[in-house]
Amino acid sequence: MSEPFIAADKKPRCQWCGAAPEFLDYHDHELGYPVDEDRRLFEKLCLEGFQSGLSWRTILAKRENFRKAFQQFDFNKVARFTERDVERLLQDAGIVRHRGKIEAVINNAKRARELVEQEGSLATFFWRYEPEADKLAEPQTASTSDESVALSKALKKMGWKFVGPTTVYAFMQAMGLINDHVEACVIRDKVARARKKFVRP
Repeated sequence: MSEPFIAADKKPRCQWCGAAPEFLDYHDHELGYPVDEDRRLFEKLCLEGFQSGLSWRTILAKRENFRKAFQQFDFNKVARFTERDVERLLQDAGIVRHRGKIEAVINNAKRARELVEQEGSLATFFWRYEPEADKLAEPQTASTSDESVALSKALKKMGWKFVGPTTVYAFMQAMGLINDHVEACVIRDKVARARKKFVRP
């Protein structure tokens, strides 16, 4: 495992978060903390889909633009987008202008509405795939897991797009279904405490 990144406060963190200035705040205050808000879950899954083939830095830098473009990722609103909206978004330099990914977000918004009707919430469904702690790989050594493969298959079967196992695994890391901070990272224990207090939906 690589040496931890030592930030300005002299405390160790996951090595990757020293790669760009904007990573530190995201690492310290978002990554790995458990989320049960459907809008945030939908947003993150969409952004992970946009990241496919790109860097997270690119997506993070454009995140506010994505939020504006996609109605703050309110899937009930996005589900009503039309071809005119697709064409509008393809002209929006503030986001990643990839037709397939834009159309996938609109498609997935419709699937999200269906899933909420079926399960009550996205959170209820997603958190069923939280892996057992003793089944997890060492932090930051895996890009998929049995659970991410299973969740990916389930979503694809329901018609979701851009939800491959690697994309889903990154989503699970970010939304707190997995604590993937390295052992030496000062944030790992904070995330562990938050996960311990978290009431699963």
